[in-house]
Amino acid sequence: MTILHISDTHNLHHKITSPLISKADILIHSGDITNNGTEQEVLDFLNWFISLPNAHKIFVTGNHDTCLLDAERIDDLPKNMHFLQDSSVSIGGTTFFGLGYSHNEMLIPGGIDFLITHEPPIMILDKSSGVHWGNIKIRNRVQKIKPKYHLFGHAHEGYGIKKIGSTFYSNATLMNDKMELVNDPRRIIFSLKI
Repeated sequence: MTILHISDTHNLHHKITSPLISKADILIHSGDITNNGTEQEVLDFLNWFISLPNAHKIFVTGNHDTCLLDAERIDDLPKNMHFLQDSSVSIGGTTFFGLGYSHNEMLIPGGIDFLITHEPPIMILDKSSGVHWGNIKIRNRVQKIKPKYHLFGHAHEGYGIKKIGSTFYSNATLMNDKMELVNDPRRIIFSLKI
């Protein structure tokens, strides 16, 4: 099973050329799908995301996705596309939970396999422009519940993957601080049945 993690595409999703996009079974976007958070930008992203051949697609909100920050759901999405706003989905017995940007980290339940947030945990792949952009409350919650993976973005120069304890942390922002697409989507091999 191949999971592909991307983040921070900021309206440049059409310019992603990686062949990995179409080959992943599950595609996960951890926020900042837009630049200005307009409905038109969201619709453009949704049409692109829907067009992709992945068996399942998951996304959460980022700080730029302002028109979605308070949305509980998006109507009429295909059954294989999951907008996780403080909610979860189980795929092949594996649980994915998405936390909306700037929402209460105490909404994150225990017993999940994949946690998807926009913000990184403080001091873990969160440095960009000399600043740590991570969230200490998210870090504390992750250390308590210990998901197998914590997927995020937000810190454009924090791109990377790191294992601490039993949790893999993945910052898959595709942008640098100059808003250029410079990083590759992150491939995660995970054993599950869909």
